[in-house]
Amino acid sequence: MLRIDATTPAPQVVDREAWMRARLALLDREKAHTREGDAIAAARRRLPMTEVPNVTLVGERGPTPLLELFEDRPQLVVYKHMWHDGQPIEGQCEGCTATLWDVHDASYLNARSISFAVLSRGAWSELAPFRAFMGSAHPWFSNREVDDAMLGPETEGAYLALLRRGDRIFATNWITGRGVEAMMSQMAVADMTAYGRGEEWEDSPDGWPQEATFSAWRVDGRPTAQWSRPDATPVDASAQHHH
Repeated sequence: MLRIDATTPAPQVVDREAWMRARLALLDREKAHTREGDAIAAARRRLPMTEVPNVTLVGERGPTPLLELFEDRPQLVVYKHMWHDGQPIEGQCEGCTATLWDVHDASYLNARSISFAVLSRGAWSELAPFRAFMGSAHPWFSNREVDDAMLGPETEGAYLALLRRGDRIFATNWITGRGVEAMMSQMAVADMTAYGRGEEWEDSPDGWPQEATFSAWRVDGRPTAQWSRPDATPVDASAQHHH
């Protein structure tokens, strides 16, 4: 937990007029940033595409061809959730948990003819209880036996956009690394505050409170979002459940 109190260095106090001038000056830069983002999105829509196979995945209904994940929609976005074999629920990837936590529901995607699903290298017998614990409404599938480089288990922590043309499937975009942050709305909300994310990589004024990068993603031995789940318990006898 980032420690902030009345003695923590804070932004300079100015009158409302001075504050508005500073805010509007930054707004010009933010608008330029938004316009550049629009231009990049336009370039994405002009990317070429490459064909991928209709691989077989394993889900709650057993072996399932990739085409079924489209659910009669022309587009599909999958998130490739990292998995640590044999580890308990609290031992799974905090980064992937944080990323997927901001995509609770795909209704707006569905309204734009886009389906959403999660792929993971974990065996379905391990994925099923994890999905249930997290309360995920998204379809989950194991890609453990898939040997395609783009759809298989070799690459994790990424978003993949797919387009269906009849019975053929094409990859249109791939996002990984910090590009995934664009889908993490809570990080964007933190970025608008005075102290930002409070992580040591950030360029903040001297004295600003900071902790290790990604430290907010795991609290008391669990990926942070897990503490909101009804059956979350301390990881061991010495762990404390803090709200």
